[in-house]
Amino acid sequence: MKITIVGAGKLGMKVTNALVGGNHSITIIDTNEALLNKISQQYDVMTVAGNAKQIRLLQRHSVQNCDFLIACTHSDEQNIVIAAFAKQLGCSKVIARVRDPEHMNQMDFIKETMHIDHIVNPDLSITLEIYKYLVEKYTLTNGIFSSGKVSLVQFKVQKMSKLIGHTMVEVNKMLPNMLIVAISRNGKIIIPHGNTTIGSHDTVYLIGERSEIAELHKKVYERGKYTNLQKVMIAGGGKTGYYLADKLSEFGVAVKLIEKDKARCYYLSTQLDDVMVLHGDATDTALLDEENLDEMDAFVAATGLDEENLLLALIAKQADVEDVISKVSRQNYKNLIEQMGIDMVLNPLDIVTSTILRYIQGSKRIIASLLIQGQAGKVRLTSDGQHLYPD
Repeated sequence: MKITIVGAGKLGMKVTNALVGGNHSITIIDTNEALLNKISQQYDVMTVAGNAKQIRLLQRHSVQNCDFLIACTHSDEQNIVIAAFAKQLGCSKVIARVRDPEHMNQMDFIKETMHIDHIVNPDLSITLEIYKYLVEKYTLTNGIFSSGKVSLVQFKVQKMSKLIGHTMVEVNKMLPNMLIVAISRNGKIIIPHGNTTIGSHDTVYLIGERSEIAELHKKVYERGKYTNLQKVMIAGGGKTGYYLADKLSEFGVAVKLIEKDKARCYYLSTQLDDVMVLHGDATDTALLDEENLDEMDAFVAATGLDEENLLLALIAKQADVEDVISKVSRQNYKNLIEQMGIDMVLNPLDIVTSTILRYIQGSKRIIASLLIQGQAGKVRLTSDGQHLYPD
């Protein structure tokens, strides 16, 4: 496929890295010529220095022949305009990154009016992952994902205890028409090999023919223990905190949102219904004690600083909060927090990249290219209706 990426920032390069080597012709457009020179030395891609809002530039580089254009500059408005221009010029599919909550409140109108095929939002994407985890304990919405004749099911291995202690080779004999493609263990996703043994606390992701998986799903599915989630504390009133507080409040959860910026607190209090907005420093343990951190069902560290989120997650875990979730941007911090026993660690770039890849790859041949528990490794499985091909 011919793919143009506008914006060589973190998201643009994350998507580029995922697509390189996939038999795609990739063009990267950015105004930073020095950055493009470095990229051209690292990747087998075409780089173009210039402003993609200029129609002549898009035409000169044959955007009309592109299968996809991804607009992911630092500006929502630029991304919307660039995607709209590219679509009007004949690009088959256009994707725009849009982050502002005010834009997201009218996303359908923007897509329809500007003819944008798909809009991605890192903050909203990470919010939906956290929400699903808390409300359904991170099932695949209802525990099953289907496409065509193939389905993927996720369940705790305790629901099928006969698998515990067995290797993948043995499991294949026990479930001859199914394949375990991933295992979640201690907050980390592993891709199993023939000698991998299933542990008693594992969560497994299993694929097979749709009818057989549907029957298995009836036996192993259990609603998440937090369908009656009551109390959640969120540290950080940025976009992620805003989206998450809004969704949890709508679900009926009592939410406490801590934000240190007074002006931001005022904005949040006027935009969020039934959410307690607290002006203060979430790292102040006296404040956390005063607001009964130890009584929370879950704690979400979503400030703009990875170091602060790491500290907050540790404080919440020491307060025996059952579910502690942390947002991080640096991969090395993500691994460190997982080692600390934090329940869920999410990187917005990983999640939105997975969303873009799913959209680009489509669903006719690919059943799943999904992010499991916020981790960057994807499971991609294709089917011709008779055979399964795990990547």
